[in-house]
Amino acid sequence: MDNLFILLLIPVLGALALVFVKETRTAKQFALLISLVSLVLTVPFLANFVPDASMQFEQRVPWIPALGIHFHIGIDGISLPLVLLTNGLVPLIVLATFSQTYRGGFYALVLFMQAGLLLVFTALDAFAFYVGWEAALIPIYFICALWGGENRIRVNLKFFIYTFLGSLLMLIAIIYLHLQVPSGDYEWESFYRLALDSATQRWVFWAFFLAFAIKMPIFPFHTWQPDTYTEAPTAGTMLLAGIMLKMGVYGVIRWLIPIAPIGVAAYGQLALVLCVIGVVYASIIAFKQRDAKRLVAYSSIAHVGLIGAGVFAWNVQSLQGAIIQMVNHGISVVGLFFVLDIMSRRLGTRELAEMGGIAKSAPALAAFFLIIVMGAVGLPLTNGFIGEFLLLVGIYEYGIWYAVFGGLTLIFGAVYMLRMYQKIMLGDVNVRTSGFADVKGSEWIVLAVVVTLVIAIGVYPKPLLHLSEAAVTDLVNKVNLINK
Repeated sequence: MDNLFILLLIPVLGALALVFVKETRTAKQFALLISLVSLVLTVPFLANFVPDASMQFEQRVPWIPALGIHFHIGIDGISLPLVLLTNGLVPLIVLATFSQTYRGGFYALVLFMQAGLLLVFTALDAFAFYVGWEAALIPIYFICALWGGENRIRVNLKFFIYTFLGSLLMLIAIIYLHLQVPSGDYEWESFYRLALDSATQRWVFWAFFLAFAIKMPIFPFHTWQPDTYTEAPTAGTMLLAGIMLKMGVYGVIRWLIPIAPIGVAAYGQLALVLCVIGVVYASIIAFKQRDAKRLVAYSSIAHVGLIGAGVFAWNVQSLQGAIIQMVNHGISVVGLFFVLDIMSRRLGTRELAEMGGIAKSAPALAAFFLIIVMGAVGLPLTNGFIGEFLLLVGIYEYGIWYAVFGGLTLIFGAVYMLRMYQKIMLGDVNVRTSGFADVKGSEWIVLAVVVTLVIAIGVYPKPLLHLSEAAVTDLVNKVNLINK
């Protein structure tokens, strides 16, 4: 049944029910069941989707008619991959917590966040988009504040202030645009049709850009990210890196560039430069990290920098690369953080210097980890390759030197990720790692699914690319036509 309302409602109802579940095992099983139901309900949308440029499965009901607000949602080739990513990763994230002692409240927050993310990726009304944007922020704040590390309060406050200020700027721009619409609504198409003058588009660009740049995050708005990723519980880090940062990239594609194309023409090059600086800067910082989780956090900044550069290069190849790479990055980073969580729980440390020789006692984990690392660095026939290839082709079309510096992520990434693998898995066994237990139970399932996706998308990426090709081509052509 391809009803988008139901797709959004299921995680909300599941979250409300889980609030009252106190028994740990029941909470885990029920949360997994709800997340799997959401995944199954996503299948009809994929099966019935026609890969053209149109918006499909649209549903629109009055929400606050007096203010011109409608609950308007739909899916096209740009949003569908992110809906699939969200509903595909949440069951894996829930399953990854089965070794923990979380109760119903934790899983209620996870599912509520899932609903917020889905609303962001399907909203066709700017007010509904903003509600989803904020609804996804609230649960992750509490997940990090209640179950994070010892510095969680200080780090979380910084994260909240950054994201809230960015959101406030976006809200101001949304209200302004609403006041310019003759029909007085918040519809995305109404915003697209506004003939805003150059000066207006320039400040609207910054209002939206700052909100999205903080969420992604783009240099120099990234300073909240490494601390938050490190202090958050692993499930929270997976949600942040695997799905939530894609909200910012999606916002740029869906809202910022089509609404303010003249603003993008004026400042898009600066935004692209900031993205490329982030690639180089985060990669250099990653070299110096001793904490494995923090290293992967910085690698995420580098990867999203390349994705952002591809978006602002704004051609079909780079945008196709950005969309598929959002999916690929989500899969790989969830796998990476889960492997590090397994090792942290077994060893009681994330320090690279205190690890070594784990492959000797845990060959299955070593094999899984190696494949995920290969996907993260973009080895051919893994999921990361096709996305990075398309991104670099598109960025090269924009300017060769942007591609040269952006392409450093492949070289730098291979160095620091393989160095991390070598320090953790190879070398001499020490006192901590001598009795390391190999993967078992639910760990096998999570890692097997991640590795399967890494290889399957790497070998045959065409279905994913086909989903978005028509919508991407149409959007790029429309925006380019305005700028001519």
